[in-house]
Amino acid sequence: MKQSPTPWRQDHTAEPSVLVEENYAKHTLFTLDFFRRLIKFSFIGLIGTAAVGLTAFEATHLWVEKVELAPETDEECAKWEWGLEAERWTGGERGGTDTALGFKGRHAVRSAWIAQHWGVGSSANVMGSNAFTGKGGSSFGGLNVVEARLEFAQDFLNIAFKIALRKEPSGVLRPQTVTELLIRHGDIMERMGTKDGLFEARSDFQRVWARQSAKGLDASRVALKLGDLNSRLGNTEDALTWWARSIHLASGDSLQAAPSTPVIPTSPPKSPGAQRTLASALVSLSAFYATAGQLRQAQLVEESALNLLRSIRTPESDMSASPPQALHSLYVLHRSSLISVHLAEVLYALRTPPATSIQWLAQAAESSERVALTLSGLPLTHPDAPGSKIPHPPSSESPLLPVFAKSPSMKKPAQSLLRDARRSAAEAWNLLGVLKEGSGDAGSMEKSLECYERALGWAGVAADRAGGIGRAGEGVLDAEWQVLWGNYVRVREALREKTAK
Repeated sequence: MKQSPTPWRQDHTAEPSVLVEENYAKHTLFTLDFFRRLIKFSFIGLIGTAAVGLTAFEATHLWVEKVELAPETDEECAKWEWGLEAERWTGGERGGTDTALGFKGRHAVRSAWIAQHWGVGSSANVMGSNAFTGKGGSSFGGLNVVEARLEFAQDFLNIAFKIALRKEPSGVLRPQTVTELLIRHGDIMERMGTKDGLFEARSDFQRVWARQSAKGLDASRVALKLGDLNSRLGNTEDALTWWARSIHLASGDSLQAAPSTPVIPTSPPKSPGAQRTLASALVSLSAFYATAGQLRQAQLVEESALNLLRSIRTPESDMSASPPQALHSLYVLHRSSLISVHLAEVLYALRTPPATSIQWLAQAAESSERVALTLSGLPLTHPDAPGSKIPHPPSSESPLLPVFAKSPSMKKPAQSLLRDARRSAAEAWNLLGVLKEGSGDAGSMEKSLECYERALGWAGVAADRAGGIGRAGEGVLDAEWQVLWGNYVRVREALREKTAK
């Protein structure tokens, strides 16, 4: 028998409401709906962020491919062979990268370019390793600390190189692709400056030499690089052999007749690129003999080299020449100034009268300043007295002229030349200050102080805050800056004491 429900006892509690059950249901549904929408919009945001990031990534690579690695179209640059000075990233005459490397390989090459030229963020240094061999650390004890951008660049090139080696037997790659990857990797390893890096760089360029026909300007440039690397590694006999090959090939001769020791040609080659390669080889040879203590041989090489470089035809005015021709003339002029500095040091070591060394140093300082000022678009004379012979003050922070900075093939050599010209100007003025300080002539201290001030002006940049003493500029080591600053302070204080008496 079915029982009726117990009646509600109104004298104890209130009657229950259906709203209680409805509120519980609404809160549960609202919570579930909130999390559903949260997951939905989070997923949409994640997809959107990934799409934006991927688009930015590919846009960056497209910019590098089409703009940064664009081919040189200026016929005047081709005439003066500045395309040979440009970095080659496997794309050949059309620029960019080799399409046969595939998606991964081409992205690896462009990533190497980005890391080398744009950096990799806030990380300045990393613990380095050897790239192609896969050896970790250093075989000379401990790990090598190298620039992060260089380490990442060689890592990406390692990936591209392995892909290129796998595809090379099929014949789909450009014939120069593997060689250009080796050159790029060797250049980066050399820039690291470590012992292991130099060995790796030499190995790369030896492989490049084995792949080439051992003739022409490219072979001469590779031989020059191998000579410099062997010299830095202490292999002097090998260095001389490679420099002899470089000079011989730059002169247009065949390798079969190359001498075992360098021979200075009697006339310069006609090719502008060969002239620049020859000039650089002569600088390396001059520095080697001077630092090796072979002073008489160094003097003979330097005097012959200067006579040879002076015979190269240059325009009457840098302003009347086309930018590629002007850059070529400035390049040769700067190499002449470096050899002049070497000759001044050698003559001083041979105990010739200091006046001779002073003359060579003054000429080197003037030539280096002319190169730096012309590349910056500044006049050679003081802007406040254009009609006088007062030289323009040092300008270590003036940017490169846009006509050079915007050229695909001239930008890098022009930037390097501007940096090197400032360094050689500072070195020449510092040595002039040393010689004048020790001459003991009347007013020698004042003249010496002027030389040291000019050296600091070319070597340093302005202080970060007011009252600072400045700091070393691009390409100047802190140790070099401290020597320059110490010379200046010493003479300045000596003059103050002399004045106070």
